[in-house]
Amino acid sequence: MNETLERWSSRRAFILAVTGAAVGLGNIWRFPYITGENGGAAFLLLYVAFVLLLGLPVMMAEILIGRAGRRSPVASLGYLAGQAGRSMHWRWLGLFGALTVFCILSFYSAVSGWSIEFLVSSINGEFVDKTAAEVGASFDAFLADPKLMTFNHTLFLIMTMGVVASGVSGGLERLNNLLMPLLYLLLLVLAGYAATTSGFGQALSWMFRPEFSAVTPMVLVQAMGHAFFTLAVGACALMAYGAYMPEGQSLPRAAAAVAVLDISVALLAGIAIFSVVFAQGLDPGEGPGLMFVTLPVAFSNLPFGSLWLSLFFLLLLLATWTSSINMAEPMVATLQGWGLKRGQAAAVIGLAVWLAGLACVLSFSTISDVEILFGMNVFALLSTIPPEIFLPVGGLLIAIFAVWVMPAPIAQQALGVGNTGFQLWRQVLRWVSIPLTLIVLASGLL
Repeated sequence: MNETLERWSSRRAFILAVTGAAVGLGNIWRFPYITGENGGAAFLLLYVAFVLLLGLPVMMAEILIGRAGRRSPVASLGYLAGQAGRSMHWRWLGLFGALTVFCILSFYSAVSGWSIEFLVSSINGEFVDKTAAEVGASFDAFLADPKLMTFNHTLFLIMTMGVVASGVSGGLERLNNLLMPLLYLLLLVLAGYAATTSGFGQALSWMFRPEFSAVTPMVLVQAMGHAFFTLAVGACALMAYGAYMPEGQSLPRAAAAVAVLDISVALLAGIAIFSVVFAQGLDPGEGPGLMFVTLPVAFSNLPFGSLWLSLFFLLLLLATWTSSINMAEPMVATLQGWGLKRGQAAAVIGLAVWLAGLACVLSFSTISDVEILFGMNVFALLSTIPPEIFLPVGGLLIAIFAVWVMPAPIAQQALGVGNTGFQLWRQVLRWVSIPLTLIVLASGLL
């Protein structure tokens, strides 16, 4: 495959696109409950440290491979391996990444359908004066309704693939330029509202006053894993975005800006969520149910609660939408490299993901008792193995390729820094990021 002719129109467009890829369920759903489960501020500090030492260097490696290759992930890896006189089997890493994002997008689309349902329910005021038991029962009834779940899953996937089919400038860039500022505006509005609640001070103390006695080896591993997961690295998706990166742009500066924006989303979401939770005297360590059971109850008991809850689920929907587009893009780019037009590739990928996502949807009802592997049904399998094992494997191989396979001059040119900065990045990636990635992988396998 020849070099792609598509490019992001500006540095800002690239940063917003990669931020849109990184910001998603990991920041707004997973970060608050995993922080609540692991002691608050101590976990937060570890998470930020591992973003800088683990997530950011691997992210830069993934983007620079795409930038140097200027092709789809599969073609870029093959082209650069050939330039170095190394095995062309490195192309399989691109296909492994495509498999990873295929699995993740399948369950991601099903979960994102939940945000559509809760957005509509919030607008309709259906959570007003409801107890946690009543909200939990409504949520369980929704999960057990295959028709409604399928409708939401289908709608979300049409939203995603429609944008991807429109191309880089006409689809991805235009949507990110619109949605990312809107997402931050919503976050600031929600955080501003949180500052007016009685739980605001307690939330700040919870998030920013660390109790290091709460730090255990498992908390360390959880912080590493979340730092890896939240930046969307390891699936070659950012490799596709790197291929469209403008010439002359400093990759480290752009990646640092993405990391800051990504962390800020998690912090603002945490402040908004924990303030409301503490204001109602609820448990911040509620786990995954924090988003879809605890929050509706907490917001419903506050003035104009339905309005604020609606804004929150709109925020969640926008974040998952931009992330899902990022996951679909490398798969579409791969099929384009095999000769399909973008629209055709988007239709093929969309249909395949819809079918796999349908199995995830039915895992809560029709086929809930069907075990595929390790005693898990389809949803449990796809929501566990790819994020916890496939992503670290992909990230590890990406880092190894960038450090030991790519010719150093090509890597340095793609990184866009001088020799001192390049050597610093290589040493951090080699002696810090790769060992930490191995720990994340080992924890997922155990």
